[in-house]
Order: sequence, then structure tokens, then C-alpha cells
Amino acid sequence: MIKVCGITTAEDAAAAVAGGATAIGFNFYPNSKRYITPEAAAGIARDLPGGVTKVGVFVNETAAEMERVAALVPLDVAQLHGDEAPDQAPRTIRFWKAFRVDERFDAARFELYPQAEAFLLDGPAGAEYGGSGKPFAWSLAAGSPRKIVIAGGLDASNVGEAIRQARPWGVDACSRIESAPGRKDHRKMSEFLKAALCEDL
Repeated sequence: MIKVCGITTAEDAAAAVAGGATAIGFNFYPNSKRYITPEAAAGIARDLPGGVTKVGVFVNETAAEMERVAALVPLDVAQLHGDEAPDQAPRTIRFWKAFRVDERFDAARFELYPQAEAFLLDGPAGAEYGGSGKPFAWSLAAGSPRKIVIAGGLDASNVGEAIRQARPWGVDACSRIESAPGRKDHRKMSEFLKAALCEDL
């Protein structure tokens, strides 16, 4: 699974899919530089091929609101990217739980979310919720029996090494393949996708 996140335009979404992305991420966190309204995301999602997974990124949102947005767009997956407790997970849509990885990271936290389809591991972002462009020690993600998505600071220069070290289920790129927040650099994005596709993901 190769995901391009922070999509805000139909042109970027089309270029990502043409380059080999199998998942597209829309950020519904209002404080994000990559925020998109559900209505705008619905317009973009309408033109995506059926096999592309549509992921909505939420931060500390209620299950009811995630389910409302998921039905409107529509989404395939809700990505919980904040400090959500297990009982905040949506019930009518698949979900991934994201964790920011630093020296205090403990994979035992996965057990708190038995219904999660996958876990997205992101680089440290301080007080922010992702989008820092900082990678983490990918070896921390190796060997997990759960589906793992590697995010944080990935681009063409390092995605291959991240895959080789962690053998994840998926990879996710955003800030390092942009020309500006919410706008993709199509050359950087294409190079990232080619590099990821070269690995046996």
C-alpha cells in the first residue's frame, strides 16, 4: 500500500494515482496546513478509480463526526491521528490508529486497539500532529504481527531503505513531496512513487 497524504486538489490526486499511489489521504483536521473540507474532498474522491483507497485523517474527532464525513466523501478508512482513546474509534468504517514514534514509543499500545486494521507510525512532531517531515528509527517498526504503515519524512531518497528495514504493509508520504503545504511537487511525488514501487512492498 502506497499512500500520498495531504491531497487538496484534483490535479494532485490524479497525478498521484497515475504514478502508482494505491491510497489517497485527505486531512480533515482544521488546524492543519493541509486541511480540506469534506465537500471539497468529495469532489476529488468522485473522480478517483474504484481501487484507490480513500483515507480521511482526523485528530481527536468524535466517532459520530468521522462517520458523517466518511459517508459524505465517501471514505474507505478513517485515520485517527490524535490522542484518541479506543472508545473514540468509528464503528461503521475501517480505521487506522496513528502513533508518533519517539524514544518513549511502546508497541504494546497496539493491543488497546484490537479493531484497528493497521497502525500508522509517524515521526516525532512535537506539539503538532504529523506533517513535520521527520523520520523515526524504522527498525522500531520491524517484526510487528500487525499491519504497519511507515510515515514521517519519506521521499525518494529514503523510502527504499525504510521498506527494507521495517518490511511494512504500507508507506505514506506528504510534506517532503510538496512544493508548499497542501500542494504536491509532481516530480518529487513521481520519484517517491517509483522508488516505493521498486521494493517488494
